[in-house]
Amino acid sequence: MKAYGLLLSASALVFTWCGTAAAQTAPTSTDSVQSADTESSDTSGDIVVTALRRNDKLSQTPVAASVLTGTSLANKGVVNVDGLQFAMPSVVVNNFGQGNDFNVRGIGKAEHNTQTTTGVIVYRDGVPTFPGYIQEEPYYDIANIQVLRGPQGTIVGQNATGGAVFVNTNDPIIGGGIHGYLQGQYGNYNDVGLQGAINIPLSDTLAARIAVYSERRDGFYHMTGPGGAPYRGNNGQIGQMAARFSLLWKPTENFSVLWKTDAADLDMGGYPAAPYTQKDLFNLTANSPQDAHDKLIRSTLKMEYTFDGGVKLRSITGVASGKTTYRADLDGLADFSPGSPQVTDPYETFFDDVNETQYSQEFNLISPDNKRLTWLIGAFGLWNNYTFVKPYQFVIDLYGAAPGFANAPASTYKLQGRNPESSLAVFGQLGFNITPNLKLEAGGRYTTSRSTNHVDVLQYGLYIRDDQKVKTDNFSYKVSLGWKISPDQYLYGFAATGFRPGGLNVPVGTGDIAPFKPEKVTSFEAGWKSTFANGHIHMTVDGFYNDYKNFQVIIGYPTFPTFGIELNVPNTTKIYGGEAEIDLHFGGFSIDGGINVLHSELGQFYAVDPRLPAAVNPVTGLPFPCQPLSGPAGGTCINLKGREQTYAPNLTFNVGAQYDIKLGNGDVVTPRVNFGHVAAQWATLFENPARGDRLGERNILNAQLGWQHGGFTLTAYATNLTNQHYVGALNSGLYFAGPPRQYGVKLLKVF
Repeated sequence: MKAYGLLLSASALVFTWCGTAAAQTAPTSTDSVQSADTESSDTSGDIVVTALRRNDKLSQTPVAASVLTGTSLANKGVVNVDGLQFAMPSVVVNNFGQGNDFNVRGIGKAEHNTQTTTGVIVYRDGVPTFPGYIQEEPYYDIANIQVLRGPQGTIVGQNATGGAVFVNTNDPIIGGGIHGYLQGQYGNYNDVGLQGAINIPLSDTLAARIAVYSERRDGFYHMTGPGGAPYRGNNGQIGQMAARFSLLWKPTENFSVLWKTDAADLDMGGYPAAPYTQKDLFNLTANSPQDAHDKLIRSTLKMEYTFDGGVKLRSITGVASGKTTYRADLDGLADFSPGSPQVTDPYETFFDDVNETQYSQEFNLISPDNKRLTWLIGAFGLWNNYTFVKPYQFVIDLYGAAPGFANAPASTYKLQGRNPESSLAVFGQLGFNITPNLKLEAGGRYTTSRSTNHVDVLQYGLYIRDDQKVKTDNFSYKVSLGWKISPDQYLYGFAATGFRPGGLNVPVGTGDIAPFKPEKVTSFEAGWKSTFANGHIHMTVDGFYNDYKNFQVIIGYPTFPTFGIELNVPNTTKIYGGEAEIDLHFGGFSIDGGINVLHSELGQFYAVDPRLPAAVNPVTGLPFPCQPLSGPAGGTCINLKGREQTYAPNLTFNVGAQYDIKLGNGDVVTPRVNFGHVAAQWATLFENPARGDRLGERNILNAQLGWQHGGFTLTAYATNLTNQHYVGALNSGLYFAGPPRQYGVKLLKVF
């Protein structure tokens, strides 16, 4: 916690002088802290994007973005990150248990390790969240979610090549009285949930908000043990609890302090999975216990001071501590029971216990929005540390490799130690109104990143000590031009660069594995944003082209495919496509929708699929060589040129409609339907359908019927109404299922 104390001290030191000045000077600013309870829109109904550190109208900002308010999330049935892929275009989420692959426009994190940074950064109340673990934090008391697509970094926080997601929770409201909500629900699988929030004004300058969430649900799976015996492990039954305390202090009109602390205990019970050869995803067998339990506490501190001239000084501090425990049956089978005389299948298990801490600090100095020349300068630091708990609480046990000797050295891979990472950056952006309707913006960012391994490995009885460091320095930029043709028509275009730092490979075998290099992207985008019918119709159309150098990919170790080695594609990788979004509102009737069309192709690159038998030279008895740059192609050495990026479907779209039916007594009945489509996608670069690499399309239909009576709203809901059984992810040869049909009722009381 020493680092946390230093961060808070640094933030407070900067603002001690600012707060004193505010107390001594008559405030002239009329700015107030905007409540997140309200819709993210201005008085004209235009959506406002705050993720860019300004209050920008989305319809007049040179960025492709989707914004969902808390109400929209509820209407679309989105309760966690998995549901976003069916509520907006270009987003794909593949949940494989202890983490997920969150991709925007085909870029994110498709590598299941701690060494690779993600191309999509997720922020909670302004601070970056953990990049890999603890991804199932529920959405409750949410103000809005803003998803920015394309490279980010010249005006905000952490660098990102694919996009950034900003999850903003509701702030306390000073002078807003006591108000809030309480919601209970019950659904199939004995799904019982309760959540609520209350705003508490404490004085004329101080207010608090308390929000709570809990859910308990039976598992989706019917499971049996060895020989068809009852399975005595957890079949995915969940029990989640979370709470948030927020405090807003505004002693003057110029100075505000917002503090939020989240705590969560997320027991997912386990993530049972089926072998990729099995068609039935919910009738499973296993001979290993299942466990998936995350614990989290996170605090954010946002301080903002507005000088008399309108310049804002902002500090955002974040500290988080988490613990994740995961246990799984690696082969998804129960044919072999320990101690039995017959061995028909391996008894393969996985277990890990990992602690993670993260600290971040960001400073911004922001010019007023209403000047011809606008500017922003910032500094950002992030320190993350993974601790693989001692003694050797990261274990892969291939019991079938040594029958009768569970946890035997000859059949286990164990790891312990630390993986500290850091990223420091300075950034800035200038904006100039060439004319009142034509604005040029240019920004740059310098980043230095470090990653270090201090780990001990016991690989099948062989001890390996790994102490490595890697450093990456980068300068990236963005230049954009926006033209407001009229109050209702806007064109924009930009060129930008971005990068993902290089990193270290997990030690497997003797000797250090070479680090992988940073990945760099050059991105071009152009778009049109328009409003029709006096503001009743909003539409956005854009196209993008991304050119990647040293594209980071992961392939399996030839002798141990459960682990991967990270490499760079030496030749150019391309990802390009187009998007469109529309929303229409006429009276009580509304329609919204979005679509993304995507093409991706890998640069020339050679690799061996380690799941296939190795091609051996009959003369030497050794496997034929397969060099990433030169191959040669043949046998099991595959030329991957032109292959699609993993988890990058060529089509995603969503559409929703609702109608408010007003009754004579003031009640309102609202039916709503939402449909989301994610096309088929490849889970590995080898594109081998026989190995389960092709994940089928997802077609998810949600529906609900709400009845509002005074301060009460009763809603009947159903998600995945057609009960499509789809594969949510492929990992280690196992299929992880997406959730089946769920339905129930919710009762909401607003006060």
